[in-house]
Amino acid sequence: MQEYVLSCCSTADLDRQHFQSRDIHYICFHFYLNGKPYEDDLGKSIPFADFYRAMANGAETRTSQVNEGEFEEYFTPFLEAGRDILHVCLSSGISGVYNSAVMAQKHLKEKYPDRKIYIVDSLGASSGYGLLMDTLADFRDGGMDIDRLYAWTEDHKLEVHHWFFSSDLTFYVKGGRISKTAGWFGTALSICPLLNMDNLGRLIPREKIRTKRRVIARIVEQMQAHAKNGVDYNGKCFISNSACQEDAMEVAKLVEAAFPKLNGKVLVNSIGTTIGSHTGPGTVALFFWGDVRKE
Repeated sequence: MQEYVLSCCSTADLDRQHFQSRDIHYICFHFYLNGKPYEDDLGKSIPFADFYRAMANGAETRTSQVNEGEFEEYFTPFLEAGRDILHVCLSSGISGVYNSAVMAQKHLKEKYPDRKIYIVDSLGASSGYGLLMDTLADFRDGGMDIDRLYAWTEDHKLEVHHWFFSSDLTFYVKGGRISKTAGWFGTALSICPLLNMDNLGRLIPREKIRTKRRVIARIVEQMQAHAKNGVDYNGKCFISNSACQEDAMEVAKLVEAAFPKLNGKVLVNSIGTTIGSHTGPGTVALFFWGDVRKE
């Protein structure tokens, strides 16, 4: 085991047992539900089912990223114990948390000049970011030192693909991502937008697909088109969802049928409360290793 800390934010959307079993540390974002503050603590403070039910019933949500002071407080015990840190942040394309972590890094390097503190912008989100962290844990456990792991992360992070679809446009309208008119017609016509993350870590609409059945098939087609080695892909595949487990399991079933060399079963997680505050219920996201993401 390497004597450095592998760390991320709670927005990597793995469950507590997964983080613990892989020895990945995490710091929690914050969210507000009808004005009441909570930590985005992987469903501990409020179960995901209750959170999404409240959203569906009209609850107001907003989120708050980790600030510089919180990062300093979180990093300091590791540094005082003589451990170096590799921390990977939620994409700068959807959050300013990377800047907060870098500010904390600069301050702490003055106090602990003998320690290494690496901060990476994942350019990813949810369990795609989690898939990156899981892979980094594999390399760390295989003996890779922190310098090589940092370099590898920067070189390969854009190879993690993030594809999303939503069957409920309510919160895309509410958040201003689509107009009220487009949302009304989309709902009336059963349109499910298909989105992915680009090379700047931004969530980009790619296609408007009628019916959930067709978008489920289409998201698997995107994996066939982009996965490393095509249908011979032998890496891991993660899925996350916001209160639509049946849809997520249908995608997982199709992926497992299409990719017989997959490394284990598809892992299905919940979209956490930070990202879920913006997507609302009804979103499924598919993550895998593939070709380098483009614009």
